[in-house]
Order: sequence, then structure tokens, then C-alpha cells
Amino acid sequence: MKFKFKDTLDTLLSFGQSILLASFILSAISSCNSVGNADALRKQVDSFLTSYNKDFQKYLTASNEGQWKLNTYIVDGDSITAKESSAADEAFAKFTGSKSVIEMTKKFLEQKDKLTAKQVRQLKVILFAAGNNPETAGDVVKKRIDADKNQTKLLYGFKFMLNGKEVTPNEIQDVLSNSTNLKERNAAWTASKEVGKVLKDGLANLRDLRNESVQALDYKDFFAYNASEYGYTVDELINVTRGMIKDAWPLYRELHTWARYELAKKYNVKEVPDYIPADWLPNRWGQDWTALVNVDGLNIDPYLKEKGAEWIVKKGEEYYESLGFPALPETFWEKSSLYPVSPDSGYKKNTHASAWHIDNDKDVRSLMSVEANTEWWSTVLHELGHIYYYMTYSNDSNPIILRGGANRAYHEAMGTMMGLASLQKPFLAGLGMVDSNVVTNDTMLMLKEALDYIVHIPWGSGVMTEFEYNLYSKNLPENQFNTLWWDLVKRYQGIVPPSERGEEYCDAATKTHINDDPAQYYDYSMSNVLLFQWHVFIAKNILHQDPHSTDYWGNKEVGDFIRKLMYPGASVDWREHLKNCIGSDMSAQPMVDYFAPLMTYLKKVNEGRKYTLPEQPDFGN
Repeated sequence: MKFKFKDTLDTLLSFGQSILLASFILSAISSCNSVGNADALRKQVDSFLTSYNKDFQKYLTASNEGQWKLNTYIVDGDSITAKESSAADEAFAKFTGSKSVIEMTKKFLEQKDKLTAKQVRQLKVILFAAGNNPETAGDVVKKRIDADKNQTKLLYGFKFMLNGKEVTPNEIQDVLSNSTNLKERNAAWTASKEVGKVLKDGLANLRDLRNESVQALDYKDFFAYNASEYGYTVDELINVTRGMIKDAWPLYRELHTWARYELAKKYNVKEVPDYIPADWLPNRWGQDWTALVNVDGLNIDPYLKEKGAEWIVKKGEEYYESLGFPALPETFWEKSSLYPVSPDSGYKKNTHASAWHIDNDKDVRSLMSVEANTEWWSTVLHELGHIYYYMTYSNDSNPIILRGGANRAYHEAMGTMMGLASLQKPFLAGLGMVDSNVVTNDTMLMLKEALDYIVHIPWGSGVMTEFEYNLYSKNLPENQFNTLWWDLVKRYQGIVPPSERGEEYCDAATKTHINDDPAQYYDYSMSNVLLFQWHVFIAKNILHQDPHSTDYWGNKEVGDFIRKLMYPGASVDWREHLKNCIGSDMSAQPMVDYFAPLMTYLKKVNEGRKYTLPEQPDFGN
């Protein structure tokens, strides 16, 4: 293909990009003359990549700053913040998706056999980033950015009402976690779903815009685009996610049967339902059932309430320091938003915990609403796992655009593994949070863990993944959103709504990720598989402890292993990196083996009870 030098140069300047013109000139010249000298080609690519990384960081930082403000300072009637954020996102999109960048990147990749592995990896990342916002999609990209902002504002600015009073999502969660009054529970659950009504049209619009954006660079649809980052086709990804469900299904089936009987007893209902009413569960989406079990001797809520929310975050930092990581930078404490917003503050914020890497370098932050309880204890250690991952791969060996997880699931696996370890008895006893001599029911502790990690698989790999697969790849009609959602919930989770949920609702859209982190939720299921592979490896090969009873605190060898996983970031092939670190491919077997004693226990408990889930998962058509 012949470059139109002046047109492309004008494009570069109109975007305000500072990609070095010298690099572009070299690229243009090389497009006209065959490059026989591999060294010269690599130098040209280095020049292009150096300038691209510099500009990428600049636009990324501006975009993240705008998103940060949009998520941490939500004020009724404020349109300025959204406009400023949209402008920054649009500039970032124009940069990453510019036609000139796409053409130069493709041109270099035509000669990838002459380039270094790291150069090729960067060029592929650049092309993937361009696929999300290609200039060739025209005004679709701007429309999508504006639609994203509007959806975020509707989602996090929504006023949840319960019994005529405005309540926070945390207050709704308190009811679902603690109340045994079915009428009260139903009111809270129903209130949590009202936001879906105002998000349904926006989701349909975003689906169309997201698909159109990536189709401009020849991706079939937005779901296929995200699957490609793993090196998977859509069919390959669905096979992987369904394989995880199949592996976890025998234990999930036992957990589902156990839960039906336990919940009926808890609420004094004589006839055990075949499927679990959604408002009976402690989580709004049925993705986490851990509140169904109270493990004697490991209740750390009283201890944490005495210490306070700020203590939890500082102790989390101390934990990572004990493994050999550095202290968090001062800017983390200055710029993060760590605690709930006061009701009289005049603004709201996103209440979903998250970690932020603002500039892909030193500016790391966390958005949380930490309260002094067990859930936030493990959440803090989880989010700091992301932060320390950012800090570790932000090294001179990794260019700005390769500062990410080896794959998207690596990040979640790292954070969640640290959360898992933080709730095991030796770890808590070593911190004085529980008595080291306390007698605990280890089977119940394992059950509590399974009600998190195993229960999440049919939800994450099943309901969420297959809804978004149908939404994007099969262009699910808007008038079938809720029908399909509840069909998937029943089929994969064995859960049903407490009453009819018509198409005036959009219960899928009440889940944050459907709106602002789309078509990637299977990351969490993959992360569960990876975290057990890593945790079991650490327990057996470094700590020489039972994987159910470990203490990472203060073990520098554990820290070295974790840094080995973290350090290369996205500069390596994730499959090869996993094999280099633990000697095996991704597999659910360590997770299944971890819960084998629980499977034996549940089969005994459920003997004589009615099973309502099939022996094998129903994947439909």
C-alpha cells in the first residue's frame, strides 16, 4: 500500500499528536523502498515505538484522570466533568485509533520476522488498541465515548430507594447479608434492581456502538475483539469457559442442593424450593454465597471494628512490605479515594472497589469505600494486589504499553489469591486477629471458600459470559434482554427471580461490568483457576504447608515468586510465562483437588435430599 504522506501528516497534526515526524518519515521511506537491512528496520521501529509510548502515556493519563473524577465526584446536574472526561477520552481514542498509526503498525508487522519479539509484541498491542477506536469508524467512536459517560452517570448517580428513603448499595447489601425477614429482603433486592430500567436503552445503544467500533478494523464483533486478546476465537473462548463450568459443576451441584435446604431452614420455609429465590441469597446476583456460613473462631469483624477502616488499609501495605515489596508511594495516600462518602458531602462516588494505574508508571490509586469488616479486609488486600502488580511491572524493562498483566486474568488472580491467603487461620493468628489455639471447623472454612470461588464459576463463565456472548456476537434483541438473563441464571446458577421480571426491567445492567467493563467477565473465572494453581504451588513448593492452612506473611521467598509472576507484565506470552513459573498449563485441576475433601462431606450431608440441577450442565444450543 502506498502512503499518502501529506494527508497522513495532516492527520497527525490535527490530532495534536507528537509522534516524532522523523520516525514517520523513516516509515514512509521504508514503505516505498524494500528494506533489506534488518538492523535499519529495527531502528525505525524503535523510533516509532519510543514516540508512540511517550504519546500513549500522555493521552492515557489525561483519559484516566477524567475517568477518575467522573467516578469519584458525582454531582447532580454536573455536566462539565462528563464533558471534560469525554474530551480526554476522545483525544486518547483518536490517538490510539488513528489511521496513520494503524497503517504504520501494519506495515512494520509485514516484516515481523526481522524484528525482535518485544517489538512485535508492542506492535500487536498497538494494533489491538486501535481496534477499539479506529479512525475509520468515523463518528461512531465519539458517540460511543459519550454513551459510555452517560451510562456511567446513570449507573452511579442513581438514587436507590427503600421504604421511601434513599439508601446506598452498602445499606442494601447489609439487609441481604443479615436479615432473616423475607419481606424485608424482597424489598431490598427489588430496590437494587430498579436501576436496570434506566440503563436498558443505553446498554442496547452501547452494544451497537461497541460492535461498530471494532468492526471497522475487521473484528466480527466486540465479544470477538476481547477474546482475541487471549489469542482465542469466540468458539475457543466459549469452549474454555464451558470447560471450567463442567469441571466445577459436580461440586456446584452439591453446593446448590445444600444451600436450598439450608436457606429453607433459615427462613423457616417447610417446602424446599427446587430453585433458589434470588432474594434468599446474600448477594444481589447470587455470585457469592459466603454469608451462608459463619466459621466459629474466625469471625474477625469485632477485631476489625475496634481497629477501624484506616487500620485495614495500612495493615495491607504492611503485609506486602513483609514479603519484600516497597511501601506505597505517598501519592497513593494523597490521591486515592478509600472510604465511604459522607451522606451530607453533596456528591457521590462509584462504590465498586477498583485499582487504578493512572499513567502506567508511578501514579497508582485505589477507589474503595472501606468499612471495618471482614469483606473489606480481603477486598483491601485484593486491591493492593493490583496496585503492587502495577508497581512491579512498571520497570525499565517494560515499555509503557506493555505494562499490564500477562493476560487480563493474571491481574484478578493475583489480587484474589492475596485475598484468599488473608483469610486463612495461620495468617490471621500470626497477626493476632484470632487466637492461635482456637478450635476451628476446617470443613466449614473450606465450605465458605467454595461458596465464593466455586459458586462464582457458573455465574462468571456461564451467566455473565453467555449473556454478553449473545448480546454482542448474536445481536440479542432488546426485548429479550431480561428473558435471556433469567433463563441463563436458572440454567447455570439454579436461581429464579422472586416474582415475574418482565422486559421493562434490565437486570443484567444492574451489574456494573455489563456497563463499564464489558465482554470480559470470564476474566474472573480464569483468575479463580489461576489463583488456585499459584496458591497450591506456593503452599507445596515454598511454604511446605497445607494449601488450606497457609501463612504468607513475612516470607520473602513467597514474595520472590510473586514478583516473578508480576515483573514481565504483558511483555511475555501468558501461557509460556505460566509454564515457566509453575511448570504446567492453565488447569482447573488444582482447584478441584483443593475442594476434594468438601465434596466428600457434601455428598454425605446431601444423602437422601432432592437434587434439582442436572448431573451435567445444560449449555443450551
